[in-house]
Amino acid sequence: MAKYKIGWLPGDGVGIDVLDATKIVFEKLNLDAEFIHGDIGWEFWCNEGDAFPQRTIDLLNNVDAALFGAITSKPVKQAELELIPELQGKGLVYRSPIVRMRQQFDLYNCMRPCKSYVGNPLNYKEGIDIVIFRENTEDLYSGVEFNQVPDELKQVLSKLSPNFSHFKNLPGNEFAISCKVNTKKGSEKIIRAGFDFATKNHRKKVTIVHKANVVRATDGLFLEIAKEIAKEYPDIIFDEANVDAMTMWLLKNPFNYDVLIAPNLYGDIISDLTAQMVGGLGFACSGNIGDKLAVFEPSHGSAPKYAGQYKVNPIATFLSGKMMLDWLGENEKANNLENSIAQVIKEGKVRTYDMGGTATTIDIAQAVCQYL
Repeated sequence: MAKYKIGWLPGDGVGIDVLDATKIVFEKLNLDAEFIHGDIGWEFWCNEGDAFPQRTIDLLNNVDAALFGAITSKPVKQAELELIPELQGKGLVYRSPIVRMRQQFDLYNCMRPCKSYVGNPLNYKEGIDIVIFRENTEDLYSGVEFNQVPDELKQVLSKLSPNFSHFKNLPGNEFAISCKVNTKKGSEKIIRAGFDFATKNHRKKVTIVHKANVVRATDGLFLEIAKEIAKEYPDIIFDEANVDAMTMWLLKNPFNYDVLIAPNLYGDIISDLTAQMVGGLGFACSGNIGDKLAVFEPSHGSAPKYAGQYKVNPIATFLSGKMMLDWLGENEKANNLENSIAQVIKEGKVRTYDMGGTATTIDIAQAVCQYL
């Protein structure tokens, strides 16, 4: 019996390509694991009306960790629904399965390391090493939204919020509302995760990213909890910054930052910025981490126009696999994998198109394997 059960979720588009390459690398690593395929993504929504079917949920309830490729996420209009015969009359709305997964399994910690590797021609600056902790289940990704505001909600908001007076006379079909939901428990969990990581990994500084000067209720809650928790970690330098200023300061001097902790939306924005600073989405790995399960994935999307061409950069997926190995406690294999990736980048002989080369997705996998 294998030591680990690993969920294998290719998803859509280039997600299939990058996981095919990752399988080659993991075979060379000789991880004692059973890799179990799971169905997820656009194809299954079109065919079954569910992008995250129950069989995949059951699978994730019975694995040690999972590696995920990419999925197509896009708004679907009624006119598009009518083009899919199997779904006509079902009144379905497409919702990202990865967001559902994060909430269903309480994968509250979206951890996104952004590290520049020597020799990467796409580096903004060498020596960048920032880790972002993005709250993963709440905030503006809570899913509490109204694209046609019901009268009941208008009445309640008119009574409770003077700021709503500007909108109360609008017909319900002329505006939309998305609710930003931040809880004390959710805020505490992601903030502690960031501080614990900093302590364990000898990081010197933690910065809280927010917009509490404007979004006073939710971001104010997040910031106040962070200030209280920071007192428990006297050896860690504590800092905080507005998200708009943060984007400027990251570009001006990324070496001033070490660990960043942010609510969901801000964490998504700044992690894409820092990803570009270390080479773009081809180098952006991430983990969706809970207390009992973790699902690791590259931060890029499914890029349908490149699907099946095996031309996209798989390094982000390899680095996500490295994160999974660390989470499983396979630190030696994790370090071996990262060192092999770093060697391929440094040599510069095998590069995908984003790095100015002509290598395929599989070529990169084979190059990494030479050093494993």
